[in-house]
Amino acid sequence: MIHVTLASTDLRFEESSLHFSIARNGTDWNWEPDYTPVFTTAQEEISFQSASSISHEVKENGLGKGILSRYEGFTVDGKPSAFAFSTWTWIEGATGNIFFEWIPVCEEDISVTSVSWPGCMEFREGKDDWYTLLNQHQGLLIPNTWETALGRLPFDGFLCSAANYMPWFGQVKAGNGYIAICEHPWDSAFYAEHPAGGPYTKAGVRWGASLGKMRYRRVMRYTLLSDCDYNHLCKVYRSYVKEKGLFCSLKEKAAKAPKVEQLIGSLFLHRGIKNHVCEESDMHDPEHPGKFDRVVPFRTRSEEIRALHSQGFEKLFLHLDGWGDPGYDNQHPDYLPPCEEAGGWEGMKELADTMHDCDYLFGIHDQYRDYYFNGKTFDASFGCLQTDGTIPEHAHWAGGRQTYLCATQAPYYVKRNFSQLQEHGIDLDCAYLDVFTCNEPDECANPMHYMTRRDCLEFRGQCFEYLLSQGILPSSEEVSDWSMKNLVFCHYAPYQFMMYKPGTPQKGIPVPLFNLVYHDCVIVPWMMEKMNATTDYMLYALLNGGAPYLIRDGAYPGIDGSFEPEYTFTEQENYERCRVVSKLHQRIAACEMVSHKLLTPDGKKQETVFSDGTRVQIDLDALTYEIGQIS
Repeated sequence: MIHVTLASTDLRFEESSLHFSIARNGTDWNWEPDYTPVFTTAQEEISFQSASSISHEVKENGLGKGILSRYEGFTVDGKPSAFAFSTWTWIEGATGNIFFEWIPVCEEDISVTSVSWPGCMEFREGKDDWYTLLNQHQGLLIPNTWETALGRLPFDGFLCSAANYMPWFGQVKAGNGYIAICEHPWDSAFYAEHPAGGPYTKAGVRWGASLGKMRYRRVMRYTLLSDCDYNHLCKVYRSYVKEKGLFCSLKEKAAKAPKVEQLIGSLFLHRGIKNHVCEESDMHDPEHPGKFDRVVPFRTRSEEIRALHSQGFEKLFLHLDGWGDPGYDNQHPDYLPPCEEAGGWEGMKELADTMHDCDYLFGIHDQYRDYYFNGKTFDASFGCLQTDGTIPEHAHWAGGRQTYLCATQAPYYVKRNFSQLQEHGIDLDCAYLDVFTCNEPDECANPMHYMTRRDCLEFRGQCFEYLLSQGILPSSEEVSDWSMKNLVFCHYAPYQFMMYKPGTPQKGIPVPLFNLVYHDCVIVPWMMEKMNATTDYMLYALLNGGAPYLIRDGAYPGIDGSFEPEYTFTEQENYERCRVVSKLHQRIAACEMVSHKLLTPDGKKQETVFSDGTRVQIDLDALTYEIGQIS
């Protein structure tokens, strides 16, 4: 056993098992006993312990103290390999934080696909006050006794996707907890396991290869807390992102693009123009080939806007789907001109002018990842080339066969398309670049436009920055930590259960982890449907201090949270509900969400408090709410 102590923090290492344990203020966190540190190749999984040469030494430097280990002398695919790596596990003297670093030393004759290290913490007590926090969508709290199994994470747990809005997880037991932050999220994934009824939950990290090699060191930072709950973990992370420069408030974004102030308090209207499903699409129904097809004239949408204005709607934002000639999710990025059947350039300009005559904000749906084979300028050599020499391909969406556009090209296409819109007098206030903040980053091995996943996020961010430079507010499908420097709003940032048909057993208690960190950085519109007699999404919109959807036409029924509610409202009732939410949003959009509380153990009563003193309480049984001020 090797034991290191610094800054009131203990680090212990068992050489026989290669297991660590950490402790602070009397609380121990030990690795799961059945965990084995491994790395994988395409052919096999290899234990760290199979190295013929393993060494460990205690080292101290000007920053802290820890244990440096080296592993070499592996046999891979039946042959000796030069593959070697080190681990450096150390305590930071200034903070007591513990860093787990995995460092490749030699990869000359091997292609490692993933590394599973450090280990997950032992978390095996059948108690309600032992819980795990996952950043799946808005946030999920899983008590160890939770009856529903977690199952597989979306996107296989990949970071920088909807599986993890923020690259951290945490666990709390009887008021003592830790937050584990992934400092290199681009090629990484989290895994989690919770069986039905518990009584345990596992959470850990899996480091992935970058273009066929591990290439660079990977770091997990653990912060131990006492007398804490999930609010404290979120505030630790909020401080972390401010230190790293990821945090950019709505007030700062408004200084770049003043229309942010107009979007705050607006009602969101989601409408479409043209839908068309190609024969080669998986959605195509040979027996009913045109059942998804429709065209709504731009003029019809203009008339709707004028009617809403005549009813006294003061602030409104229109998100327009399917405005391009090919139809929704077709032929991107070659989407122009606007739909000829719906009125073409003149019709779209009339709609944009109508929006501005009413002092409303106008924005469009667009796409620069899905790269359709039937696009006018499609060139397979600009698809994301995988290390095996292929490009990925599927036909899941309406446009049929597609691959993924290498993101090195995306900023050029954005500039090309938006310049043409501007040349035709179509002034945009907002633009939604689909999937950038929902889907995991891509990589590309083509030497003409070589791109790592970290590069990919940089190019996606450049697209957002270009829009901001033109005074256009950028949006995307969901929210993701990496985009907070330049994303102004999103399509939604829902709780995990909202993505499934109502009545589906929830996989934990929904908690607003993302908003506890970033509420004052991004505008999140919320679904407003009353799905049934026991579920009213308006309550979550209020609790989270978000913007309301006045109308939300999902392009694909039954997908991505687009389900038909059992309860419908009159136009006036719908407006009054939205007015309540938008009035609150106008007040607190730029405020920090200071705290969230589960007022009852089952989460049926909840409360949020914002930095201006606003308190929102909801009752999910009675379907009531109360908005007030803390004394």
